Amino acid sequence: MIIINGEKVDNVEGLNVIQLLEHEGYPTRMIAVEVNGEIIPRKDYETHHFKDGDTIEVVRFVGGG
Repeated sequence: MIIINGEKVDNVEGLNVIQLLEHEGYPTRMIAVEVNGEIIPRKDYETHHFKDGDTIEVVRFVGGG
């Protein structure tokens, strides 16, 4: 089990960042992903895999003025 934005999610261990975002319905652009307090660089989205116990925050960028 992992936690995404405060909610428990099962059966996503082993997915990479892109796969997790698509699985959970998040856009893959205009977002930032933090895992256990550290920002994951976009270049690592395909190689970073989640493990049991990870805490993830997904933040969407919003434009405006």
